[in-house]
Amino acid sequence: MLKKVSKKYQETALIKLIAMGLVVGILLALFAPAAIPVVSVFGDLFVKALKGVAPILVFVLVMNAMAQKSADASAAMKPIVRLYVFATFCASLVAVLYSFAFPTALQLAVTDAEVAPPSGILEVLHNLILSVVDNPIHALASANYIGILAWGVLAGIALHSASDSTKEMLSDLAKTVTKIVQWVIRFAPFGIMGLVANAIGESGLSSMVSYLQILAVLLGAFFTVALIMNPLIVYLHLHRNPYPLVWTTLKESGVYAFFTRSSAANIPVNLSLCERLGLNPDTYSISIPLGATINMSGAAITIAVLSLAAAHTMGISVDLPTALLLCIVSTVGACGASGVAGGSLLLIPVACSSFGIGNDIAMQVVAVGFIIGVLQDSCETALNSSSDVLFTATAELSQKAKEGTLTADDMVPNK
Repeated sequence: MLKKVSKKYQETALIKLIAMGLVVGILLALFAPAAIPVVSVFGDLFVKALKGVAPILVFVLVMNAMAQKSADASAAMKPIVRLYVFATFCASLVAVLYSFAFPTALQLAVTDAEVAPPSGILEVLHNLILSVVDNPIHALASANYIGILAWGVLAGIALHSASDSTKEMLSDLAKTVTKIVQWVIRFAPFGIMGLVANAIGESGLSSMVSYLQILAVLLGAFFTVALIMNPLIVYLHLHRNPYPLVWTTLKESGVYAFFTRSSAANIPVNLSLCERLGLNPDTYSISIPLGATINMSGAAITIAVLSLAAAHTMGISVDLPTALLLCIVSTVGACGASGVAGGSLLLIPVACSSFGIGNDIAMQVVAVGFIIGVLQDSCETALNSSSDVLFTATAELSQKAKEGTLTADDMVPNK
């Protein structure tokens, strides 16, 4: 009996199992709250497992890709990075437009959050540069993906001239770690069940009633970028209907990221999706972990919207040149946001300083961000992480589009 159940579980499409886990989690939270502490353990285990395996996976895959990369692998990264930065800047523009259209005043009567934000954009850049030369063991232990990427690239380059047997061993190691990740991902329905039950049981929606307007502005910007702006960028590169690819990335990457609320934890999911899309592993093994660090459209939206809300609350008039400066600051700051839950909120004081808003007020805005984070951070992460795959695929498929060999099947994953 147990063997039959296991076989049926393996044969059922993962997205269907996740939907079942989502429904069960909601029902448990509403009708069996006593079970929440038990099922929430599954959510904690799932996120912990993803975060635990992701640094090793990234290091091994990047090292293997660089050791065996083809001559054009580096060239393939350039259009992806350009898409990452361009999309993040466009997202900040959308956020500014929404903030001007729906100006929001905040009730800043909340306790200061006990966090230490960066003192300025130069500190963000300084920390990013220092992350590159982090101790490799510490980088792996602390999930510093900039450092992991740097050491993986260097190790791969050093092994590029190694013997075929060594390269074969690296390839086998990469396959082994990938297999472990696949096992972890199959646990997702139980993890989602636990995460949903715990989120509803702990927070619900009642705590966000007084912040509905700022939450609505944020969600409107998130959905505009995900469903209009990003598809437009894809269309301009592929000249095909972008929505099959957009829906695929939102459904198979965004759903996970929504509940894990961590771009870093979603790296294994994105790598698996890229593989099923038939993309080049030499490219996506580097672009996906890089995207979890610098492709932060959702973070740019959060920084811009909350900073402008703070300015409106303080009665500060923001002109067009200042708004454009905010877009640049939001873009650069978003690239320095950590890939963990709430990572973008600590960059808000940096943007607020552009308006002359002091740290005391800015940290109250950060606290507001944490209050609405039940939905804000989940949607932000879903946008950030799903667009990593979207733009990685777009950059590669655009070459097929130029050659006239792009088909509809290239835009949907293999089962």
